[in-house]
Amino acid sequence: MHTPRRPSAVSVLQAVESAPTLAHLSQMASQSAIRLALIRPLIPKALQGAVQAGALEEGSWCLLVPNSAAAAKLRQMTPSLLEVLQARGHAVTKLRIKIVTTTGQAGFRR
Repeated sequence: MHTPRRPSAVSVLQAVESAPTLAHLSQMASQSAIRLALIRPLIPKALQGAVQAGALEEGSWCLLVPNSAAAAKLRQMTPSLLEVLQARGHAVTKLRIKIVTTTGQAGFRR
């Protein structure tokens, strides 16, 4: 009797790397996280855990925050955050701030 051959298991990383769209998304998420790590020391300690890396698109980068107070503080800091990113070789010319509600929906600000 012939047993059907099962396809070999593929790790998530292998699946992501083999699919061009997923590989691109993974790379963008990684680049966004790198940028957040660069600016995190500049963010007030009380906000550091609340700020998340968002989308990265052609010179524009998005930060996700939980409320308008955090968004206002980051908007005040935008020039210094952009300066640090540009000094480290990241071509970010615009920083967008989005408020993400507890239901997971983003409200666009700025």
